[in-house]
Amino acid sequence: MDYQFTIVVPVYNEEDNLERVESELLKYSKKASVLTCILFVNDGSKDRSQELIEAICNRNTNFNYISFKENRGLSAAIKAGFDYTETKLVGYIDSDLQTAPEDFNLLLEHIGEYDLVTGVRANRKDSFVKNMSSKIANGIRRAFTHDGMDDTGCPLKVIKTEYAKRIPMFKGLHRFLPAMILLQNGKIIQIPVQHFPRIAGQAKFGLWNRLLGPLSDCFAYLWMKRKYINYDVSKKG
Repeated sequence: MDYQFTIVVPVYNEEDNLERVESELLKYSKKASVLTCILFVNDGSKDRSQELIEAICNRNTNFNYISFKENRGLSAAIKAGFDYTETKLVGYIDSDLQTAPEDFNLLLEHIGEYDLVTGVRANRKDSFVKNMSSKIANGIRRAFTHDGMDDTGCPLKVIKTEYAKRIPMFKGLHRFLPAMILLQNGKIIQIPVQHFPRIAGQAKFGLWNRLLGPLSDCFAYLWMKRKYINYDVSKKG
């Protein structure tokens, strides 16, 4: 099949969610605005996630996977998904399904003009502490990056693969994907998407990950911005 869009699904100990992930992504792939395939990235899960992923991929031709030898974190899983994508467009969604796959169609409407389209979670269904820590972290990030994005932690994005593959990913940089597209002189936009409470599995991020961790990542981003190499080839023979 001539797929145009790959959805990367990072997975870490999500055995309770994976059958629902299969059902929702299969449902979405049948009404997607472009021909879509799914790539699971098993980030060293210690539960039955790998067994379930293999079963899902065996019964669905548009589902594939890669599996890490050990847990390397969300940024590494996203980066690996980008690296292994062969379609012109790549996106990702969390396996907790707090965002809806159907909203990828909203983002895809804008990807022609833009190089990254990110969701912004409307009416978030998280706890007060999670919402406030996220809001503060996003404010700190915007002050450092000037990316103009309100919710870079939203796990629903579509990126042109040529841009995604040039992102020099390091731990924590998944929060800076829009800023990294700007470093490539790309265009970005945010679109409101639905948000739902987690109904199975365990959240992988605590207060440190949501607030203090992103602050230290901002300094890593500033170092990356100073060192970032960007070029355009005018001719080759």
